[in-house]
This record gives sequence, C-alpha cells and structure tokens, in this order.
Amino acid sequence: MSDVFLLPAFRFRVTLTRVVGGGTNSKAAAPLDPGVLDHEGQFAECSGLDLEADVKEYLEGGRNDRVVRRVGRVKLVPIVLKRGMFSADARSTADAALWTWLTHMVSGRLPVTRYDGRIQVYGPHLRTPLATWTFDRGLPQKVTGPTLNAKTGEIAIEELHIVHEGLRMEVRG
Repeated sequence: MSDVFLLPAFRFRVTLTRVVGGGTNSKAAAPLDPGVLDHEGQFAECSGLDLEADVKEYLEGGRNDRVVRRVGRVKLVPIVLKRGMFSADARSTADAALWTWLTHMVSGRLPVTRYDGRIQVYGPHLRTPLATWTFDRGLPQKVTGPTLNAKTGEIAIEELHIVHEGLRMEVRG
C-alpha cells in the first residue's frame, strides 16, 4: 500500500484578482481603485468549496421498480472568507475594503467590480500548492462585521460571502 499525505487545512492562501471588462474572458490585470479590495492571503478561514449537482428524478408510468435520474444544473454556494480586522498601524482607521466593495455595488456604482479567486493549499515546508480551487466573476453577497464583546479579549473578525459563476478544483500534472 502506498503512503498517503493528508493536506493541512491551516496552510492556505486566498488571492483575489480584479476582472477587467464585462466579459467572462476579460481577465487582464488592472490598477485597482483606492478603497477596493487588493489584498492577498489575509484570510484566516475559508469555506464554501462546494459543488452539488441538481439531479432530476423522472417517474415513468408502468415502471414501478425504478426511478430515472437525469443530470441538472450545478448548485454553487458562496465562498465564505473570514479575517481579523486590521489597520496599517495603531493610529490608522480599520481597513474598509470589504465594506467598500459591497457598498459600491449596492449603490449602483458602475462598472460593478468583480473578482476571480484562487484558494491554494500548501503542505508543510512546500512552496508549491498541493490543491487549488478557482472561482470566476465573484460578487460580494454579504459582509459581516465583528461581534463586539468587552468581556473577552478576542480579535475582531469580519466575514465576506462571495457569490460566483463557477468553481473548479485544479490539479497539477
């Protein structure tokens, strides 16, 4: 039996790249507007790496011992990213990039900024990712501010939900 290496869930990097242009294939790098998300790898938690097929069931008359199943559309769940709120230094205001992205979109600011994303998982002591998920044309669905509680010494955590138009797991080879 061959050796199996389990991927650690704590060594990962999230990269968001601004989509330029309106088409699905417009992915050139572009300068970012001030206040728009332009950070890499600053997230402490990532979830939503899910794909679920919508399988349709058809009941045929006279065939009581079987159900015919047909492939339907894929269900995409939002990518959920969490990070600690931060500022450049102790005297600066908190980074508002996640909030700015959502408020620009809902206020009707055009063009709507979309991001392609890449989530890479690394093994210990490795510089090459062992697993990579990519999503296309992400939009912010929800931003949640931290739960504030004076009784604890916890770090303020904010959460970003990104809806997207496709998720793939890429393999090296």
